[in-house]
Amino acid sequence: MSSIPTPPVARREPRHIEQLGRVRTDDYAWMKDDNWQAVLRDPALLRGDIADHLRAENAYSDAILASTASVQAEIVLEMKGRLKEDESFPALPHDVWHYGVRYESGAQYPRYVRFREGHPDEAETLLDADERAKGLSYYAARAATHSPDHRLFAWAEDMQGSEIYTIRVRDLTTGGILPVEIGNCSGDFTFSPDSQHIFWTYRDEKGRPVKIFRRALSGGDDVLVYAEPDPGFFTGVSASRSGKWIVISTNDHDTSECRVIPGADPTAAPVCVAPREKGLMYDLSHWGDRFVIRTNADGATDFKLMVVADEALGDRATWQDHVPYRPGHYVTGCMCFDGHLVWTERVNANTVIEIEDRAGVRHQLATDEEAYALSLDGGYEFATDELRYSYQSPTTPRQWYAYDMARRTRALLKEQDVPSGHDPAKYRTRRLLARAADGEMVPVTLLSHVDTPEGEPAPLLLYGYGSYGISIDPTFSTRNLSLVDRGWIYAIAHVRGGSEKGWNWFLGGRGEAKTNTFTDFIACAEHLIDQGYTDAGRIVADGRSAGGMLMGAIANLRPDLFAGIVAVVPFVDVLNTMSDETLPLTPPEWPEWGNPVSDPEAYDRIAGYSPYDRIEAKAYPAIFAIGGLTDPRVTYWEPAKWIAKLREYSTSGNPLLLRINMEAGHGGASGRFKSLDEAALIHAFAIWAEERTRAFSAEETKMFAGEKDV
Repeated sequence: MSSIPTPPVARREPRHIEQLGRVRTDDYAWMKDDNWQAVLRDPALLRGDIADHLRAENAYSDAILASTASVQAEIVLEMKGRLKEDESFPALPHDVWHYGVRYESGAQYPRYVRFREGHPDEAETLLDADERAKGLSYYAARAATHSPDHRLFAWAEDMQGSEIYTIRVRDLTTGGILPVEIGNCSGDFTFSPDSQHIFWTYRDEKGRPVKIFRRALSGGDDVLVYAEPDPGFFTGVSASRSGKWIVISTNDHDTSECRVIPGADPTAAPVCVAPREKGLMYDLSHWGDRFVIRTNADGATDFKLMVVADEALGDRATWQDHVPYRPGHYVTGCMCFDGHLVWTERVNANTVIEIEDRAGVRHQLATDEEAYALSLDGGYEFATDELRYSYQSPTTPRQWYAYDMARRTRALLKEQDVPSGHDPAKYRTRRLLARAADGEMVPVTLLSHVDTPEGEPAPLLLYGYGSYGISIDPTFSTRNLSLVDRGWIYAIAHVRGGSEKGWNWFLGGRGEAKTNTFTDFIACAEHLIDQGYTDAGRIVADGRSAGGMLMGAIANLRPDLFAGIVAVVPFVDVLNTMSDETLPLTPPEWPEWGNPVSDPEAYDRIAGYSPYDRIEAKAYPAIFAIGGLTDPRVTYWEPAKWIAKLREYSTSGNPLLLRINMEAGHGGASGRFKSLDEAALIHAFAIWAEERTRAFSAEETKMFAGEKDV
């Protein structure tokens, strides 16, 4: 025992917080640097005592997990062996060009290219992200796209992981980067249909996307187009696929509002489509001579599609049902082509694609696997019959298809290559239903190797999220195979708070019903034990961001079920964060969690489940929390405070570990190979935690048997 490293001991500085007649004490509030906004831009500005503590935590985690170094190295090699180094993806056509993404051998970041139809070997490089990232510890490019006239190429780049982007524009005639440099951007932008302007989203000092500006590409100052007055709303901008409209959208988690600008007159003032009305959500697509509106109007909880002529868009009374509301058929999005309307629906945790032509004839794309994922792959062309979509499942690598919507024929463009080899027949996918405490049936997706006997308990990693209506689709992951090939079962608990079973599934796990998310996850774990897939103490739970809050909650509620818990960028300090209006996401998050600043009931509800506030003396399992220093979404001090307080209260002696990535934010390490190190570390922790718990259980059994003999 003397060889076990001693964990860092965080000093306690009690801070008493009075709020709505209630008082709470936070011993570790000092971990929040008062200068945190500057730290997002320059991590070197972090206060010295905080930096020292985080480095000590990283060193402790390294020491505890040093025995897993060889397993980590093995898993990294396995994961890397499943990645095709010189990878390319199906290019999307636009006029005479095809635009695509490629990776060179050894490259961490992609190369964006274009080539003329039929000449892929003569590709022109538009952006070499690997070259842009040289010398940087972090790099991310997003929203990379070309202008409609093919003359310019723009992208937004982040060099700290703080999600503070700068937009760059390249002249494709000369190859040079224009002096059009747009900073303090959220990363969201669009070219005007005439290619003369960029519309971009300004990110304020609190990290909120709140203004839309227009910048003339010929030069000149930015022009303010729209400013969002409500601190709880975010704003964004896009251009319709038809090229006829620019759309400014604003929304919080349950209310939205759109404004439109004619594409032929991009300097015109935006016109509001339907004024915001609490609880009313809608978004727009343009179908040539009419708008298609996806909305929850008129009680359409799972959404429906309505249509309206261009000239009548602002008159809600003229909106007409086109795809009527059907409970249990959650309309997740739509895409318009000149001759076809395409939309996606989620039904019983799987997705189908619906297609309608101008004559009103409809047909469907689906599959018969138990669990799978279908997705639309976008595209630049409006006047085409070709639809690009992808199919995958936990056992089936991603397949890219070109589908002729008129002829109803499809062509396989590419199947994800797994260089080290992958045989889908060696794996099996199962879809189970676990009964929740209130009788709801919670879907669970399982992936296992055929050599792992069914009915015999195995180690199991159980992943969960359950917030914001985000669905965790059963996709193919080469990373999870490293666990599954070692006899593990990988499982996804599709708990309430997500939208796998429709928007009501989301509403059943938010606000006043938030605890359903936690009890659903526990019900899934218990069902897997009851069905013989695993045993209590052989499950490692895994969740990220709001899923990290789920991890903190189930650690407090049922620590006995788990050998270990992984919480990546975990939102665990819910009450303090939702009470701090200076943080980027706090006002926009109040519809999701409640407002503890002004609502006593919301305060008490959040205080009743907030993982940091609900820690108490009990036998916690091994826990591994991972955060990012420049994360603007879940700030680094949340996992740091959580682990410090857990150590103070835990009675088990199980290691409680913290790792803060000092060079990244919410998404973790950038680069396709660098990110494998973190994935392998998480898998190695899971293996270590399960083996450790099993070894202790065996030792306890021997001791108990000895006592009986005596």
